[in-house]
Amino acid sequence: MSENGTCSRILTLDSMNPCIQKVEYAVRGPIVIRAVELEKELQQGVKKPFTEVIKANIGDAHAMGQKPITFLRQVSAICLYPELMNDNKFPEDVKQKAARILQACGGHSIGAYSASQGIEVIRQDVAKYIERRDGGILSDPNNIYLSTGASDSIVTMLKLLVSGQGKSRTGVMIPIPQYPLYSAALAELDAVQVNYYLDEENCWALDIDELRRSLMEARKHCDPKVLCIINPGNPTGQVQSRKCIEDVIRFAAEENLFLMADEVYQDNVYAKGCAFHSFKKVLFEMGPKYSEKLELASFHSTSKGYMGECGFRGGYMEVINMDPAVKQQLTKLVSVRLCPPVPGQALLDVIVNPPKPGEPSYKQFISEKQAVLSNLAEKARLTEEILNQSPGIRCNPVQGAMYSFPRIHIPEKAVKLAQAEGQAPDMYFCMKLLEETGICVVPGSGFGQREGTHHFRMTILPPTDKLKSLLERLKDFHQKFTEEYS
Repeated sequence: MSENGTCSRILTLDSMNPCIQKVEYAVRGPIVIRAVELEKELQQGVKKPFTEVIKANIGDAHAMGQKPITFLRQVSAICLYPELMNDNKFPEDVKQKAARILQACGGHSIGAYSASQGIEVIRQDVAKYIERRDGGILSDPNNIYLSTGASDSIVTMLKLLVSGQGKSRTGVMIPIPQYPLYSAALAELDAVQVNYYLDEENCWALDIDELRRSLMEARKHCDPKVLCIINPGNPTGQVQSRKCIEDVIRFAAEENLFLMADEVYQDNVYAKGCAFHSFKKVLFEMGPKYSEKLELASFHSTSKGYMGECGFRGGYMEVINMDPAVKQQLTKLVSVRLCPPVPGQALLDVIVNPPKPGEPSYKQFISEKQAVLSNLAEKARLTEEILNQSPGIRCNPVQGAMYSFPRIHIPEKAVKLAQAEGQAPDMYFCMKLLEETGICVVPGSGFGQREGTHHFRMTILPPTDKLKSLLERLKDFHQKFTEEYS
C-alpha cells in the first residue's frame, strides 16, 4: 500500500518491457487514431470541410469496396456451415473443394484445432502451387508452415534469428522505405535495425553497392546476419528485375546472410516490362552453388493479390536449406500458439488450388480475378499520372503492390513549425491534410526515408471515381499548403 492508502501498480511505464515502448507502427499510428475520431465527430453532426473520411492509409481491399471473389467465399461458407452442401445454388466443384478441406479437419469441422504447422492436405496444396508458380521446381510440404497472415511467420522467423549482446547482437538489414512491421518487430526483439536505402531516382531500385555499404557500416557495431527483401515493394511499389534478384542472391551467399523474401504482392504486378520472379525459383535456376547453400524463408498471404481477404488472416512460409535441428525448434515455437486460424487455412487452400479449366466455377473465377487486377493496374496508372501534375509532388511509377510513395515539397516555414511542435514535417502535412480534407494517408517518416526528403504513403485501392477525386483534392491541398507556408 502507498501512503495515501491506494495500491501502487505493478505494471507501469517504468516497470514494463522497455522494448515495447520503442515499438512504432505508422500504418495504424496517431494519424489513423485522429481519422477515427473525425469519423465519430461527423456521425455526431459536427460540421467539417468534408463529408467523409477516406482511409487511404492501409491496403484493406474489401474495406475500400472491392467485392470478394465468389468462389473463395462459397467454399469458405460451406466449410463454416456444412449444411450448405445440400444447397443446389452451390456448384459441384465448390462442394468438392469444401468436402476435401473438411475431411482433413478434426471432427470434419474447421472449429477444431489443426496441426501446429497447418493442415497437411493444405500444406501439400501450397507445395503444388509453388511448384506450378516456379515452373516445376520441387517444393516439400514439410518445409511449408501455414501462418496467421504473412506477418506472424515473419516475426516468428525473426525470433529464431535474433541473438547476442553488444557487438554480437543480430543485425537485420531492411529496405528504407520499409513496411513498419519490420522496424516494430526488431524493436520488440531488441535486435539491430540495419537500413539500406532504395534508389528513389531509379524507381526505388535495389542497389548492390548500397547493400554492401550498409553491411560494412553495420559490422562495426553488430553482427548482421539477415537480409530482408520486399518484392513487389511496400510502400514503394517497385518490382525487382530478375538480374537484381540474382545479384541479391550472390550477395547474400557471399556475405553469409540468411535471406527473408516478403513476396505477399506477387500477384500485383502492373507495369509493362515488369514480371514477378520468386526468390526460390531464381535461386534454384542459379544452380547448386547457391541452391544448396543459401538459407531462405519466403512469405505469402491471403490478404493481398486479387483476393484481398485481410480479415481471414491466412498465409504461409516456405523455408529452404534450414538446419534440421533449427527446424525442430521452429516447429516447437509455432506449436506454442497451437495453430493458425483454420478458416484462414481453408481460404488459403482455395487460393492455391483454384478452379481449373472445364470446372463449373472456372469462367466466373477467372473473370472476377482478371477484373480486380485490371482495375488495380488502371488505378496504379492514374495515381502516377494525376500526382505528377502537381509541381511539388513527384510520384514514381507504381509497378506493383497496392501503394504509391510520392515525394512532396514542404516549404521551410512549415518544416520549422513542425519541428517546433515536435513533429516530423510530413506528419505535420498529413495531419493538416486529414483535418482539412478528410483524406488519411501515412507520413513517409513512419516508413523511413533519406534525410531531408518528405513523402507519404497512400493505397491505390479506393474505387476509381473516389480515387480520382481523392488525388485531385490531394493535389489541390498541396498547392494551397505550399502557397500558405511559402
